[in-house]
Amino acid sequence: MTKEHDTMNSQTMDRAGVCTAEAVVDEYACPVPHSPQEVGAVRRRALGVLAAWGTPENAAQEAVLVISEMVTNAVLHALPPAEFRLLLCAEGDHDIIRVEVTDAGAAPVWPGAGAPAAECGRGAVVVDALAIRHGCMSGPSGMITWWADLPAR
Repeated sequence: MTKEHDTMNSQTMDRAGVCTAEAVVDEYACPVPHSPQEVGAVRRRALGVLAAWGTPENAAQEAVLVISEMVTNAVLHALPPAEFRLLLCAEGDHDIIRVEVTDAGAAPVWPGAGAPAAECGRGAVVVDALAIRHGCMSGPSGMITWWADLPAR
């Protein structure tokens, strides 16, 4: 597989060219509660889904890292509502795990509300290191979907 680097902050890509409806083998979706304490519950549900799909442990753990980063960003930096989707897609002779997190767009940043730099800011590096490709799509009414494709095997 060739690694395609799409910067999450500036690159927009249409999902139809990457994980078409015909390529979707299985799908899971759930709302994301707008609370940092709920990110762990989303990770545990995702791990259960990945196990049910027969995803090898190392691929599942990498997917859960990406899921954690993307869901945390939606909770901390965007407005509700948010939704998490996990898709298993057939792409050629291999399967892809598609992680999607849709939120209502950026939350207003209040002066002094930012977390210390030592505690945050590494999510894009994690996603870039583990994903085959990633990006975002703008939707109706300011909704934004952040997505990442990962190897399923």
